[in-house]
Amino acid sequence: MNIKKIYIIVIIFTIILPIKSFSYDYLESNKNENIILTSTILNQTPKLNARHCVVLDRNSKTILFGKDENEKSKMASTTKIMTSLIVIENCKDLNQTITVSKKAAGTGGSRLGLKTNDKITIQNLLYGLMMVSGNDAAVALAEAISGSIEDFAILMNRKAESLGLTSTHFVTPHGLDEDEHYTTAYELAILTDYALSNDIFLNIVRTQNYTININGYSKNLNNTNELLGYLDGVYGVKTGFTNGANRCLVTACKRGNLDIISVVLGADKKKDRTQDSINLINYTFNNFSVVDLKEIINKDFETWKQKYENSIVINKGLTANLDLFLDFSKIPYDQKAVNKLAVDKITTSVNYTNYLESPLKSNTPIGTIDVYIDSNILFSIPILNKNTINRKSSFFYLQELTKNYFKYLTIKS
Repeated sequence: MNIKKIYIIVIIFTIILPIKSFSYDYLESNKNENIILTSTILNQTPKLNARHCVVLDRNSKTILFGKDENEKSKMASTTKIMTSLIVIENCKDLNQTITVSKKAAGTGGSRLGLKTNDKITIQNLLYGLMMVSGNDAAVALAEAISGSIEDFAILMNRKAESLGLTSTHFVTPHGLDEDEHYTTAYELAILTDYALSNDIFLNIVRTQNYTININGYSKNLNNTNELLGYLDGVYGVKTGFTNGANRCLVTACKRGNLDIISVVLGADKKKDRTQDSINLINYTFNNFSVVDLKEIINKDFETWKQKYENSIVINKGLTANLDLFLDFSKIPYDQKAVNKLAVDKITTSVNYTNYLESPLKSNTPIGTIDVYIDSNILFSIPILNKNTINRKSSFFYLQELTKNYFKYLTIKS
């Protein structure tokens, strides 16, 4: 009897242990045990377990915090951010029903639970992909859009290239470990920011509970993202875990007008990735506030115009009526999250020439206004002249000479 029990236990462990070696987001509870929500001290660098982290300001697309954010890393199921984006952008009808292939149904790792010949819509597959991280759903979607994983990866890499992601490369739609499948924390944040601008993607990743249909039967899904519905302001986006990538979490969070993306790659445990993400989010909202740079620039520029616009000499110009304005089409961003200790250190400097040669065409650049934070330049905006100013011709001078001559005769008489 004892031998039989031992034999059964050995068989059970033989089955279970290989399963645990895969990427299993769905095995991870979305409960948060012993997670600290206390605020961080002003400007105190957060303590982090993860190998690679970044916080991206969505307004300015600039980095607010980084830890080895440009080093290449495996990304596990955060891959599915790109997978869903490719599907959404390339599928004409998300309500289209597809038949699940044997290959898709047999995909290991975290699963939606698809079987060969199951009938399911592409939209329901997307929810299964992003909410419970179904690798089977990823393959089914790739085959529906491109016919194969390999051809789908071509679309993924083309999209990465179009977004300027030079340190990102995709091999699969699910993110199981492959040597040539990688990204960086920073580029994953850039990709996520782009994806969140798509309303369909946004609606999926911010959903906590959803009911799909497979073969006409209902199946309830719960989002694996442990911070969704738990931490104030979180509205997505994706978890991830493989042996090669360790624990990963991409989080979007907005409070007031400060909107950020936090990326954590390579944390040792689920608790670590959760705590790291919370620490990064707390650090950011405690230490940064959004500044309206356009308002500051406009105010400083109008002050400068009142003092100096009329002092600019236009050599041989028919008029001296400059009408200067800022070319805000060249501004990289209107608003930016700025460290609270540096808000008072935002300054502007106008660089211009006070002597211009006519003729001047409209929209001629006459200088720039440069924007600084604590002596570090952020960007420059061209100062343009709205009016066309023609050059005085020989005929003009002849007229002036004649006019002055008759004025002289009048005075003399």
